[in-house]
Amino acid sequence: MSTVRAINLVLPETEVHLAGSSIDGQLVLDLRSTLVDPVVKVELVGRGFLRWLEEYNPEWDYDKSMACTNQAVYVFKAKNFHVEGGWLDSGVHTFDFHFSFPPHIPSTFTSKIGYISYFVQGTCCTRQILLAKEERCLMLQGTAGDHRRHMKDKAPLVVEARKDVVYFCCFNHGSVILRISLEKSVFCPGETIAFMTDVANRTCKYVRKVVFAVHCIVLCSGFSSRGEQHSLEDRSEVTRLELQTDTAPSEATRVTSTLVLPKPMPVTSTLTENKIMAFRYELVGTSDLPCTTSSVVGRVPIIVAATSEGFSVEQNTVTLQENEGDIAKGVSLQKDISELDPGATASRSTE
Repeated sequence: MSTVRAINLVLPETEVHLAGSSIDGQLVLDLRSTLVDPVVKVELVGRGFLRWLEEYNPEWDYDKSMACTNQAVYVFKAKNFHVEGGWLDSGVHTFDFHFSFPPHIPSTFTSKIGYISYFVQGTCCTRQILLAKEERCLMLQGTAGDHRRHMKDKAPLVVEARKDVVYFCCFNHGSVILRISLEKSVFCPGETIAFMTDVANRTCKYVRKVVFAVHCIVLCSGFSSRGEQHSLEDRSEVTRLELQTDTAPSEATRVTSTLVLPKPMPVTSTLTENKIMAFRYELVGTSDLPCTTSSVVGRVPIIVAATSEGFSVEQNTVTLQENEGDIAKGVSLQKDISELDPGATASRSTE
């Protein structure tokens, strides 16, 4: 039977810690009997790890994969408690500790090929024998290292995408134009992204649905067993919204929608800042072309920063276009789609 009846970490009730902040807590030991020469310690650890498989040589006739890995330590701090007299009597003993997070460390993150995690670990040992241990995971929100490089990205942003289609069954052709407009392109974790979408349907079929999603694109850097450096781009959805537009042939629909970013989430960053991972984000709007297997896709690059303070807003509108096209204009008719999405409204224009 172990001398330690119980070991507990008492931490503040903070859901998300901010990089650069501090954490105060207690390590509580409950001993059954006297413990001689104990080593009582608390550690704050933050680390990242990557692992994925790649083809060894794509030109070979047979499959042979190799593992690419990488790791990084973002914080490691330890507090060894002094035990007066070199022994602890039976009963409950409390040890106070204080740690500060470094200011420029990445957020908590998990994907299918890697993770960034933070935890506090308390241990009690004697004569190099581990008697008890407890570990508590922490959620941490990183901050942008250089805010000034995002200042120009505070301007309104418009992205337009166009896809042409030909219907051989009726010898007809047309196109679908998707235009996404944002008042700004820099957002904080937990903030709501409000955007306006114009769908111009220049086909003879209905455009039924538009799907919006925020994509997180992670550039991973790793090494093979031979020491060769490899990179991998991993894309995942952060949040998603589906809207039923039912845009009639030769008509246009305008929809105002919102998406809420989670918290915590990694801020936009580079490999230099995060060592093994770089993060960037896109707001992606996708609409399937009617009666085809093709889709029109609009991608709006956005910036995720830990704070919006200190940014200046430019009044110029930045426009990125795939194919030039005019959105249909005419009499505006209101169309309520609040039953489909409480955060979305739409108006329809008829040519």
